[in-house]
Amino acid sequence: MEDKKTPKIVSETIQLYKDYSKKRDAWAQQAKEDKEFRLGRQWTKEQAEVLEARGQAPIVINRIHPAVEAAKAMLTAKRPSFRAAPREDSDNKVAQVLSNLLSYMYDISDGESVIKQAVDDYYVMGIGYINVYQDPYKDMGKGEVCMHDIDPLDVYVDPNSRSKFFDDAENILVSRLFSREQAKKLYPKYKKEIDDADSEQDFNAPETGRDNKSEIFFPEDVGLLHEQSEYVRGYERYYKLEVPRMRVFEQFSGKEDLLKEDEFNQYIQKPAWIIEGNIITEQRQAEQLVMQLEEKRQIAMMQQQAVTQQKMTEAGYPVEAEVPAPEVPEINIEETDFQGLILKGAIKVVKIMATRIKQCIIIGETLLYSRILPCEEYPIVPLCNLHTRTPYPTSDVRMVKGLQEYINKTRSLIIAHATTSTNTKILVPEGSVDMKDFEEKWAQPGVAIPYDPTDGPPVAVQPSPLPNELYSNEQSAKTDIDHQLGLYELMQGNASAAPETYKATIALDEFGQRKIKSKLADVEAALCRVGEVAVSLMQQLYSTEKTFRVVQPNNSMNEFVINQKLVDDKTNELKVVNDITVGKYDISIVSGGTLPTNRYAELEFYMDAYQKGLIDKREVLKKTEVFDMEGVLQRTDVITQLQQQLQAAQESIKKLQGDLQTRDREAVNLRKRVEVEKFKADLDKLENKAAASGTLYEKRLDDNLATIKRQISDASKETSSPSSSKEATKKGKNK
Repeated sequence: MEDKKTPKIVSETIQLYKDYSKKRDAWAQQAKEDKEFRLGRQWTKEQAEVLEARGQAPIVINRIHPAVEAAKAMLTAKRPSFRAAPREDSDNKVAQVLSNLLSYMYDISDGESVIKQAVDDYYVMGIGYINVYQDPYKDMGKGEVCMHDIDPLDVYVDPNSRSKFFDDAENILVSRLFSREQAKKLYPKYKKEIDDADSEQDFNAPETGRDNKSEIFFPEDVGLLHEQSEYVRGYERYYKLEVPRMRVFEQFSGKEDLLKEDEFNQYIQKPAWIIEGNIITEQRQAEQLVMQLEEKRQIAMMQQQAVTQQKMTEAGYPVEAEVPAPEVPEINIEETDFQGLILKGAIKVVKIMATRIKQCIIIGETLLYSRILPCEEYPIVPLCNLHTRTPYPTSDVRMVKGLQEYINKTRSLIIAHATTSTNTKILVPEGSVDMKDFEEKWAQPGVAIPYDPTDGPPVAVQPSPLPNELYSNEQSAKTDIDHQLGLYELMQGNASAAPETYKATIALDEFGQRKIKSKLADVEAALCRVGEVAVSLMQQLYSTEKTFRVVQPNNSMNEFVINQKLVDDKTNELKVVNDITVGKYDISIVSGGTLPTNRYAELEFYMDAYQKGLIDKREVLKKTEVFDMEGVLQRTDVITQLQQQLQAAQESIKKLQGDLQTRDREAVNLRKRVEVEKFKADLDKLENKAAASGTLYEKRLDDNLATIKRQISDASKETSSPSSSKEATKKGKNK
């Protein structure tokens, strides 16, 4: 901490502010004019007076504003997706946690508004700024890492810088006027110092001489309305310096860190224990390990005593002298500290010079505080448009101001011509009419105006028509403005420029986005730098256990805990879960993630991938606007389980039905077999009955035949006897 009574840092900062301000005056005036053009201040006071003297109105047809808004909407259509990638041996899980932390910073900082304002300044003034900082007052005094946008006219960069991110700048200043009350709210711990600071009224704002009939105000305009207020100038100065750091590497844990001298002095005093060759740095863990080893030692002694007792029992006499003494060594414990571990080579220490950013906060001529930030890059992150290898890039609006002026002048001329065309000019011979009477009656319909025929009647003079090119050129100028900002008809929803087929339209839209994607590369590079600075600040600020909640793209909540200390149930070791304070990580932005997309086409693509088994339904839901994603997933899981159960039940029913049908068929077949067997039995019975009947019939027939034969034989015998002949003759006669 610098001595607040030492004026050197203050005087240096104020002088740097004056020097840097002079160097950027020309650029600041152009940037201010660009901003005024975008907002509708497009005529100077002198130009407006000349037009009004001609009878023309200073018309403003602002084509720049909608073009900037359309381009800005393209670049900021969706929230950026931060991705942290582990470097070297860093933890992949912690990298995912850091990705969520960056999204958390985006949410609590109203990142959408910050990015939109930075992109707006990027298009209008040539550069936008995002400041990443630690707010010690947020989260009930625990502090948060946040970001906010800065007015480019409040930033003063080393004029000799050539880097796009001003990495080679010796200093970056942020200066603006505060009311005393405003300054006290920003720095509540320094109210006395703020009261003692000298007041100032100079906004140091460039003048462009443009008319403000539109009543569009800038900070200096608002300030001038409060001339009686007490204003103080504040300075934020950032510069790089080399500071000594101790790089420590713990071979037993794999942790690596950079420590300041005071942090290193505290570090080497930390206690440590070497137990049976194992290095333990937590007292609780050391005590638990000693207890475990002591229990094993006691068990070994009891086992040895049991062996000795068994020998004595078998021998029937004391055999202590014959049995070797128990070989149970004592527990080897060595108490030490991290300094001792360094001497033993368990911790390697290297002294290096590390680049850090120093921040100084000054109000008036009073140094409020200064500190060294834990980052290597400036926390003032620029978003440069057309970089000119100076801190003064060129904007797109500056490229089209001439076209905008042409549109305004053309439209003013057209309106003036229309006005004169409806108010016809009359040539009147001198003395032919009473001019007062003529002027009163000329505009009245059906009125007779007397005139002297010797001098001739009044003659109406028709104005010359404007060329058609004047109208077409105005439209061409509007199109040129859009093209300069990377906008084309199809990108703005102009259906007349669309091809006949859907795929051709998508392809043409993709081609049309190529220029806007070059702008997108600038935005993504700046956001990567924002993420890198933010992670450095997070690793210092978020050093204790803390719970975060992050809103997902589908508005669902994701909760996670960092630096959580847990005891392993198996090893009883104390571990820190999601320790973000160690490790190195690279930050990237999902390419094209902020550009607008066709939601239906994207959803169709993800549905196709889901049906092919490439992704799960969670990824599909992320591309929808479903609010309760977790609830939907739970309900769909329940529905899926019920459907599976129903399907299983249906399959069981089908199986049972099949079994029933099989059994029915088997029963039918069985019945048929029974019937066949019964028929066969009946048939056998019939056959047997028939055979028996046939035998009886044959016997009866034989008996009948025998009887007949016997009767025949008897008859033959009677016929052959004499008596029988007489009786026959007698019978014949009687007849």
